[in-house]
Amino acid sequence: MKLIIASNNRHKIDEIKAMLGHRFSAVLGMREAGLELEVEENAETLEGNARKKAKEVFALADSMGLLGSGDAVLADDTGLLVDVLNGAPGVRSARYATEGHDDAANRAKLLWELNGVPERERGAHFATAMVLVRKDDTDIEATGRVYGRITEDERGENGFGYDSLFFYEPMGKTFAEMDADEKNAVSHRKNALELVLAALD
Repeated sequence: MKLIIASNNRHKIDEIKAMLGHRFSAVLGMREAGLELEVEENAETLEGNARKKAKEVFALADSMGLLGSGDAVLADDTGLLVDVLNGAPGVRSARYATEGHDDAANRAKLLWELNGVPERERGAHFATAMVLVRKDDTDIEATGRVYGRITEDERGENGFGYDSLFFYEPMGKTFAEMDADEKNAVSHRKNALELVLAALD
């Protein structure tokens, strides 16, 4: 089985390859697969965006003859949901500060929004909604979550997005202070992928 990931985000693709690569003969990002498509992520939920990306990329790949029997397209949408902000930035996580993808600006805005909020009230969780679309029309949908809190300053050099602000209590580190193996063992994306894998069995 070949898997096309509906993304050009190198960090995301590498994480998924590390976790799912053993289950597929090939795992390709869109660029690697020769696909050029900008999907408008305008759904009101993470699940809606993941489903929209999976369906549109699948339709394009299929029309180009890139998908054989059993091949699949996987899409996800991830959001950071902060309790005291009523779940914001949520579905707007990637574009929290601007319409473009600017991780540094997004983190700065989040810290500004939480200025003065005490540690005990800075609870948050990451959620990853994942949709796998297959040639046989047996779609799989799953959502993985991981819980933590938002720090008062950035910590760590690894990861991407909000990782340097997301403190995971059981390991005593932010996601950006973990190496790839540590993060992949506990992350929201890992939890979603495990549910997808279980459904594939």
